[in-house]
Amino acid sequence: MTLRVTFAVAARVLAQLRRDHRTVAMLIVLPAALVSLMWWMFQDSPTTFDRIGGPLLAVFPAIIMFIVTSVATLRERSSGTLARLFTMPMAKLDFLLGYALAFALIAVVQAVVVVSISLYALDLDIQGAAWQLGVVAVLDGVLGTALGLFASAFAATEFQAVQMMPAVMIPQILLCGLLVPRDDLPDVLRAISDVLPLSYAVDAVAGVAQGNGFGSGAGADALVVLAFILAALALGAATLKRRTA
Repeated sequence: MTLRVTFAVAARVLAQLRRDHRTVAMLIVLPAALVSLMWWMFQDSPTTFDRIGGPLLAVFPAIIMFIVTSVATLRERSSGTLARLFTMPMAKLDFLLGYALAFALIAVVQAVVVVSISLYALDLDIQGAAWQLGVVAVLDGVLGTALGLFASAFAATEFQAVQMMPAVMIPQILLCGLLVPRDDLPDVLRAISDVLPLSYAVDAVAGVAQGNGFGSGAGADALVVLAFILAALALGAATLKRRTA
C-alpha cells in the first residue's frame, strides 16, 4: 500500500459524498436526531436519559456508518468501479484505508455535532471531559465503518448488504450493556459480549460519562475498539472481492 493512493481514494469518496446531500445528512444529522428523540422520550425521567444517553453515542453512529459503508462498498464492486480501480497500482488495503479515512473525517464532524447537542442542548450529564467523549464517539463511528467494509465482502447485492446489519449489529446492541448491564447477563451471553466490539465501544463511552477517563478504564476500552477497527480492516482486505460474481 502507498499513502498517495490511500489519500486519493479518500478524496474520491469525499467528493462523492459532497454530491450526495441525503447521505451526508443521514451520517451527520441522523445520530443527533435519534439521541434527541430518546431525550424527548425520557423528558420526565432525566436520570434515565443520563444513564443511556452516553451509550447511545456509541450505538447510533456505529449503526449508521455500518449501513452506509457496507452499501457504498458493495455498489463500487457491483458497478464494476472496483474492478477498474484495481487495474491501477492499488492494493486492497489502499482501497479500504481510503474509505476508512474518508468516513473517519465524516465521523469527526458527526461526533462534534452529536456530542455538542447532547451536552449543551439536551443537558446530558457526564463526569468526564467532553473532548474525551468526542474522541470515543469518533472511534465508534470508525468502528461501524470498518465493520461495514468487512461485512460487505460477504454480500453480492445491496439488499444483502442491508441484511448484514441485523445479522452483525443487532446481536451486539442486545449484548453490549445498553439494555441489561453485561455483568447481569447469563454466563454464556456474557462470554459472547466479551468478544463483541460494540461492548467495548459502549463501555468506553460509559466510562467517560462516569468520570473514568483515558487514564483509567475508558482508555483501555478505547484501545480495544481501535484494535477491532484494525482487525476488521485487515480481514476486509483479505476477503474483499474485486467484483461481484
